[in-house]
Amino acid sequence: MSTTTRRRVFAAVAAGVMVAGSVASPVWAEPGDSADVEVTVDIEEIREPGVLALSVAGDSVALAEDGSTLLVRQFVGTLPTVTVTDTRTADEVPAGAAWAVLGSASDFVGAAGQEPIGAGHLGWRPKLLDGGDTGLVSEGEEVVTVVDEPTQPGNNVGLVDQELLVSTFDSGAVAGGEYTVNAELFLRTPADVAAGEYASTLTLSLFE
Repeated sequence: MSTTTRRRVFAAVAAGVMVAGSVASPVWAEPGDSADVEVTVDIEEIREPGVLALSVAGDSVALAEDGSTLLVRQFVGTLPTVTVTDTRTADEVPAGAAWAVLGSASDFVGAAGQEPIGAGHLGWRPKLLDGGDTGLVSEGEEVVTVVDEPTQPGNNVGLVDQELLVSTFDSGAVAGGEYTVNAELFLRTPADVAAGEYASTLTLSLFE
């Protein structure tokens, strides 16, 4: 057998081995034709981590006079609904975590330069609207004003400091839920308070 013949036989055997070891069927095309190769990919959906977030149904509330006496004037309203949304899974929540929404108010400043009304004159009575089925989400206690007698030990301080609106002691157990709360607001002042418009900012903060 000549050297040229040996090379042709070796090439034929090698080609046969490659075809025999291939998983897919070979694609043949005559001169002038074309061969198509399908290209596929399986792209998995990106999983965004869940979040714990706070939203408020409105950005203002106007208090109206109701329930005044000869000694104390009272102005009432309702805090817009506050929603705590937790889209996390229990596995995404740090062990032992707990969350809470706290609120504090600034002094009421008069539009015409009246003497400010201190934030201690504003109180609230939180009301849980939807705490889910676990029983682990709770509204905060009532906070009355500096002109009131306390209804709980030491709670006649008004919304000067951060006061509890709603909370849970076990974030993992309530993960994946949505919880709503509002509060009755009441401003109580001495009867001789100066007339005019006043404005305060009630700041709500979510902590975990």
